[in-house]
Amino acid sequence: METLARTPEQIGTALRRARKSKGLTQKEVSSLSGLRIATISSVENGDEGTQLKTILAIMMALGLEFRIGERRKDQPDIEDIF
Repeated sequence: METLARTPEQIGTALRRARKSKGLTQKEVSSLSGLRIATISSVENGDEGTQLKTILAIMMALGLEFRIGERRKDQPDIEDIF
């Protein structure tokens, strides 16, 4: 699953979709990541104050990785896709 995310809301949406596509509940991700369910919910809702280590813990629990790339000018903004 490849997803482009540029804002906290988009990151949260991408993580929620990944979680649901794997058939996991927030409670299960909480157990896998060692984070509280409320934290998982907060991240999925796009909380701007989320620490990077929290996002990475959720990504690890979901079997995802973080990639950094140049922003492509020919690619539409993620808002235009959804």
